[in-house]
Amino acid sequence: MDDNHITQIRVKGNLVGMVGLQKTMEEMSSDYSRQTDEAIGAEMIRRLSGGNYIPDSARNAYAKALVREFKKYLGQPVEEEAPAGLQVLILGPGCANCNRLETDVRDVLSEMNAPGEMVHVTDVREISKYGVMGVPALVINQKVVSVGTTPDKKKIRQWLEEATLIHAEDHGE
Repeated sequence: MDDNHITQIRVKGNLVGMVGLQKTMEEMSSDYSRQTDEAIGAEMIRRLSGGNYIPDSARNAYAKALVREFKKYLGQPVEEEAPAGLQVLILGPGCANCNRLETDVRDVLSEMNAPGEMVHVTDVREISKYGVMGVPALVINQKVVSVGTTPDKKKIRQWLEEATLIHAEDHGE
């Protein structure tokens, strides 16, 4: 595996790119598969700090996230960390309408200054998991809100504002 491969992991609810994580897990898998979480986390932080920015104030959160990824790599059960804020998916192969929807959603999120993540899913197998029969499709917090059309920014804003209110109520904010 390429030393510069970037893997996204969730740290404190946010996606963070880590350079060299796959290679590090491959190298550690035989020697660290039976070590404590603390030992695994410390070693992963040590190995990955050279090529990645890991703030001192977040070292424990990064260690926890890296241990979770290592356990997944080993095939062990783990509890996934929930995303912070909105989770928005654009489903589509990358056609002009899909790309326009992605741009429009990014613009609205930016205007709203809303925390969260946006991912454009282009893999047909992943798209099929949502049961949509057309693209582009828009999914906000696991709810399909639009299929086969590119809604206007006003409608996108309305859906995002509604999802933000529901998210805040569900998390006591």
